[in-house]
Amino acid sequence: MTAAYAELHAVSNFTFLRGASHPEELVEAAAALGYTALALTDECSVAGVVRAHVAARDRPLTLIVGSEVRLADGLRLVLLATDREGYGDLCDLITRGRRAAEKGSYRLERADLAALDGLPRCLALLLPGADGAADREGARFVAGLFPGRAWIAAELLRGPDDRSRLAALRDLARDAGLPLVAAGDVHMHVPERRVLQDVLTAVRLGVPVASCGRALHPSGERHLRPRERLGRIYPRALLDETLRIAERCTFSLDELRYEYPDELVPAGRAPADWLRQLTEEGMRRRWPGGVPPKVVRQVEHELALIAELRYEPYFLTVHDIVRFARGQGILCQGRGSAANSAVAFCLGITEVDPARMEMLFERFVSRERAEPPDIDVDFEHQRREEVIQYIYGKYGRDRAALAATVISYRRRSAVRDVGKALGLDAALVDRIARQFSWWEDGGSAGRRLEEIGCDARAPLVARLLELTGEIRGFPRHLSQHVGGFVISRGPLRRLVPIENAAMPERTVIQWDKDDLEALGLLKVDCLALGMLSAIHRALDLVSTLRGRPLTVADIPAEDARTYAMIQRADTVGVFQIESRAQMAMLPRLRPATFYDLVVEVAIVRPGPIQGQMVHPFLRRRQGLEPVSYPGPEVRDVLERTLGVPIFQEQVMKLAMVAAGFSAGEADRLRRAMAAWQKKGGLEPFEARLVDGMRERGYPEEFARQIYLQIRGFAEYGFPESHAASFALLTYVSAWLKCHEPAAFTCALLNSLPMGFYGPSQLVQDARRHGVEVRPVGVTTSGWDCTLEQGTPARSERPRMQGGQVRRNEAYEQYAAVTKDAAQRRRRGLSECAGPSIRLGLLMVKGLSRAAADRLVAARTERPFASVDDLVERAALSRGERERLAAAGALAALAGHRR
Repeated sequence: MTAAYAELHAVSNFTFLRGASHPEELVEAAAALGYTALALTDECSVAGVVRAHVAARDRPLTLIVGSEVRLADGLRLVLLATDREGYGDLCDLITRGRRAAEKGSYRLERADLAALDGLPRCLALLLPGADGAADREGARFVAGLFPGRAWIAAELLRGPDDRSRLAALRDLARDAGLPLVAAGDVHMHVPERRVLQDVLTAVRLGVPVASCGRALHPSGERHLRPRERLGRIYPRALLDETLRIAERCTFSLDELRYEYPDELVPAGRAPADWLRQLTEEGMRRRWPGGVPPKVVRQVEHELALIAELRYEPYFLTVHDIVRFARGQGILCQGRGSAANSAVAFCLGITEVDPARMEMLFERFVSRERAEPPDIDVDFEHQRREEVIQYIYGKYGRDRAALAATVISYRRRSAVRDVGKALGLDAALVDRIARQFSWWEDGGSAGRRLEEIGCDARAPLVARLLELTGEIRGFPRHLSQHVGGFVISRGPLRRLVPIENAAMPERTVIQWDKDDLEALGLLKVDCLALGMLSAIHRALDLVSTLRGRPLTVADIPAEDARTYAMIQRADTVGVFQIESRAQMAMLPRLRPATFYDLVVEVAIVRPGPIQGQMVHPFLRRRQGLEPVSYPGPEVRDVLERTLGVPIFQEQVMKLAMVAAGFSAGEADRLRRAMAAWQKKGGLEPFEARLVDGMRERGYPEEFARQIYLQIRGFAEYGFPESHAASFALLTYVSAWLKCHEPAAFTCALLNSLPMGFYGPSQLVQDARRHGVEVRPVGVTTSGWDCTLEQGTPARSERPRMQGGQVRRNEAYEQYAAVTKDAAQRRRRGLSECAGPSIRLGLLMVKGLSRAAADRLVAARTERPFASVDDLVERAALSRGERERLAAAGALAALAGHRR
């Protein structure tokens, strides 16, 4: 009779460059083999456990959460969480080890184990080495620290000395008073992954596989083995002991209960009441002349659902962050699915007016989904750090941390690492890697290799392609999310381990956004957006010129001149519609209203293009094709986009009204359409869509067409709420470019890098719009570009000298400015028709901010008399002086660059 078995020691590929299987693959294989339980024990990590947890939900397998750790003195243990407190202790220990070392490593001492009073709530498996004396001492230490909760792991891997090894382990167990238990040191779910596991070892060590020597495992036994084989290898008592240990490990990630921060609610007030009060205050502020009935109904619907799901603290947390930013004068705006919320608009989190849009709150908060919403807030990219430090300061580093981003192998990075591990010539590996783009599948690999004279059938090259296919999608390391914060009421380290990020003053948790979503944990995205910085600067410049403040709210809506400029594709520097593809679309779509801009922002994307939606929409808009709908319900959904689905929300609504999907089912469809999902994720929805539409009287042809559009849309779809948030910034930046071109260009120059265009292109565009751009000069320029009125001094118009100098962008801009001034004089135009842009010292290539500050400070004391005076008083190095000269910035003092 085959013995039951629970595997207590298995690492996944989240033990980076060591484990050779995904967590899901280990779970699926263990369930297929009839294992009772599987412990995922990645090294000093629980980064992969959420994926394993999700995979185990629908399988007859108990998932045990644990971790393998190696202490600084070489002692190795596997720790298993028995209950919620034990899991918290484990996370606490991992955090301690990771925070004590640089990113990607950890350091734990025996004192760290002893310092955590609660750690004995975990179970411990000692992993003996080959040093008998050290093993005996280590076993006694473990027995003393984990009384009644420690074992010695017997890992028999079909070596030549398994029998003597088992005898030695029995002696060790008797000496320490610890029981023996079977374990497998699993690194892969099937033996076929052994070659890949060897390659991962080589990548980790940075040498070819042929040079790894004893670093490679001597056999391929570190996989999930059939229970029949285990019964022939281990005594029955050791297998039975695995079951007794598994029975003691009752913890499940489903027990995690996220506790929102509660200090944002005044004493004596309930969160629901406080959120309602803030929302109503926001309604009166947004609509001082009276709130539209449609908005009142939407707000009441949302508040009721928020109260039912108890999400008030989430909205209050985001509201507090936005309130801080606005109080500091930091421009910010929520986007993404949050723009579907009227409550978010009333709280000032988003700027999309629900009275002007069709809201789909279930896109944001779903009763069936039963997980917290996800709010993305963009802040000025050069001031976001202030917001991040506010969050750390308010909640502390023990309660706030950034989410992780799993950096995974794509084809190019896989080819490079695997090629080096196989010992292929570095130049050949580089040529092969450059043949592949990350979005390509492997079907064209042979043809691409033939193009560079490489035979894909050669054994080593064939092995390269095979291993590259296996390793694609493997996690390489954890990085920090661009701005996704996790904030908790209690210590975050007892919910998920925290480790150091590469950036100073940054800490990240070991789970990424998908893991957080799967467990229903709060995440607030504090993102950086360069255009917000540019808009803020432009508004400040215009306010200074006019002598009165100008804000985004003061910009008139639906300005005809602005839309005329957009229709001409005169949009260099304008947010979202400055690319060549967008410029080609603008004269065809001819946006004339805000909603046209929403469509414009969304339609030039891979999804609508691949879904063949662009041309039908344009033909219908131009009256070349009739607009038709197969039913009144579909008309209600698609009428605004002329019968063509362009946005995610429309696809979700179609599934609901035409195919009978519930709101939760529609949201699952949305997830399947997400760009990061693997191809093929939509197939399960095809029959459901087609059958549902057919049952409701829609032609099958229409149903198939909708599904094909959805499948194309899945490559890259744009939510309407996201497009609407971006369209607001598109309109504001276009208005500034149209009515205040000097301030807009000046602000863009001070906010670089951002967008598609460099300084020279922005300056040339400003000149084409009649803006005078004055050169950078040490007698006039500050660090930033500024606006000036009046005529520049003649000393700033030097004679152009011959000779070759090195390329300098600031000088090229200066030369273009000089040429433009001459052309304007010949045409009889004033050189000062409006404010002029004075280029700042930041335009001088290679000049540091510190040198510029010294220069400006010295000039403030008294004007420079000569170049030598400048160099002496500003303490400029020879290199700094040469950079200023090459940029033409010394013209007022020296007459020319030489």
